[in-house]
Amino acid sequence: MSGSGQGQSSHRQSARDLICHAGAGASAGAIAATFVCPLDVIKTRLQVHCLPEATQSIPRGGVIITSLQNIIKTEGFKGLYHGLSPTILALLANWTVYFTLYEQLKHILRSHGDSSGQLTIGGNVVAAAGAGAVTAITTNPFWVVKTRLQTQGMRADVVPYKSVHSALGRILHEEGIRGLYSGILPSLAGISHVAIQFPAYEKLKAYIAEKENTTVDKLSPMSVVIASSISKVLASVMTYPHEVVRSRLQEQGQLRNPTVHYAGVTDCVKKVFQKEGIPGFYRGCATNLLRTTPSAVITFTSYEMIRRFLQQVIPPGTR
Repeated sequence: MSGSGQGQSSHRQSARDLICHAGAGASAGAIAATFVCPLDVIKTRLQVHCLPEATQSIPRGGVIITSLQNIIKTEGFKGLYHGLSPTILALLANWTVYFTLYEQLKHILRSHGDSSGQLTIGGNVVAAAGAGAVTAITTNPFWVVKTRLQTQGMRADVVPYKSVHSALGRILHEEGIRGLYSGILPSLAGISHVAIQFPAYEKLKAYIAEKENTTVDKLSPMSVVIASSISKVLASVMTYPHEVVRSRLQEQGQLRNPTVHYAGVTDCVKKVFQKEGIPGFYRGCATNLLRTTPSAVITFTSYEMIRRFLQQVIPPGTR
């Protein structure tokens, strides 16, 4: 995520740079979503539903394998890809909006950077958080649909959604706009994730570039892999509880007679803690780490390579 050129000369190329950032981000997000969708389905189900009693003693890796086998047995191979369509749609919007705003905010805040022209950690946090807030509000309906498509196979009393369009229409009709924005508060709380991940990623890239005596734009794919892996794992572990709360709030709207009803974020946090304790906030965390680490590697490495390619093929004078 290198910034645009500095000074007055950056204005003529800013549109081209934003096109490169948005296009590369959307493409990388879609590629990563396709690769890790099966693990995402398992992670979401573990977040929403507790582990079956029969699997409590199974090692975490065994739970993942068992979950994969059960999904294939009961729902077929396509069950591993429930929610892929809204995931890709959400990620296309997510990374397009995010990288565009992130780079714009970095450009605006660059005057507050250090003498080397690099943005300060505080500046990176502000840019990441600002872009994250707008992105969360813009894409939340797609994440609600994704969560419900991924979990509806576990509910016999739920009338299944037939498609993304059907789900969006039914949720709006049955629950109103509030249904499309269920889980928005923990999603906004999730801004802390990108506020940790992106500054860490930027600083790790700068550190590696300095050690390798090169520039950030010329880092090797392996260096990007290292920076993206460390920053993603760090952010994921620190902010994971909000994902559990968000998933449970998003999923409950499709239940006709829910045994546990959460009145809001505070009520959800309270009930999860009372019933499951701290471990309840880390349901699916191991699966999530197995998913987010390769996902981050694929996303960020693809992003960097695609961005460099687009910068080569798109004329510098593009406005």
